[in-house]
Amino acid sequence: MEKTLLSFGHGFSARALSRLLLPQDWRIIGTTRSEDKASALMAEGIEPRIWPGADMVPALDAATHLLISAAPGAEADPVLAELRDEIATRASQFEWVGYLSTTGVYGDHQGNWVDETTPLTPATKRGIARVAAEAAWADIPGLPLHIFRLAGIYGPGRGPFSKVRNGTARRIIKPGQIFSRTHVADIARVLAASIARPNPGAAYNVCDDDPAPPEDVIGYAAELLGLPIPAAEDFETAEMTPMARSFYAESKKVRNDRIKDELGVELLYPDYKTGLKALLAQEIGGA
Repeated sequence: MEKTLLSFGHGFSARALSRLLLPQDWRIIGTTRSEDKASALMAEGIEPRIWPGADMVPALDAATHLLISAAPGAEADPVLAELRDEIATRASQFEWVGYLSTTGVYGDHQGNWVDETTPLTPATKRGIARVAAEAAWADIPGLPLHIFRLAGIYGPGRGPFSKVRNGTARRIIKPGQIFSRTHVADIARVLAASIARPNPGAAYNVCDDDPAPPEDVIGYAAELLGLPIPAAEDFETAEMTPMARSFYAESKKVRNDRIKDELGVELLYPDYKTGLKALLAQEIGGA
């Protein structure tokens, strides 16, 4: 049977995975909500489906692998809300199912380390919704589910450089605040490694080796660009949207030993300095 990946919510991370799989003669069907994005996916060799809307049963019938990137809503996971029965009846057909979650499921650990065995105690509505979605997917009998808990994602077109250049980057200082992050190319490598070495029921943290305060990342981006480092702003008095402020509700360092020990992944970008240098080189080179 032809290797066929059906990707729900075929966005930034899923497109990076596609760039690894397409040269290996995979068929990839990806959902998107807009015609414009569908055209962009088609140009990359993806078979787009406008969903919600399209009949997904033929794509499910063809799929050997599923990837779910679509974020859960306030009420439920959107894929399961519409297609749970169709997926459940085909559970034995799939060789691998990947669900992209977030390290937000661990909640706040006041800057201490977490790993995949840490209890899930989310502190935000987004984290609570992710825990519920993980459980709902795991509840489907016989589904070869793999959960990937992603740290803050950056990569081409999604980094701090544009904000530093246009003067909108902010160095919000909250003492003790620390985040983990991951380059999108390393997400793709982890997913590809898991597809090659399935272990149904496994959960993996996907992040680099260097958790760091967010203000350090902005400062280093400014240094690379040769621009002034943005002034420090105190978290308690800084004007921020509720959404922006919510990102500071959690502080933790995330361990990534399992992706190395079980999947044999060697990170391309083991720390934010390596990743940002590479991003800037790509921008300058027009890559």
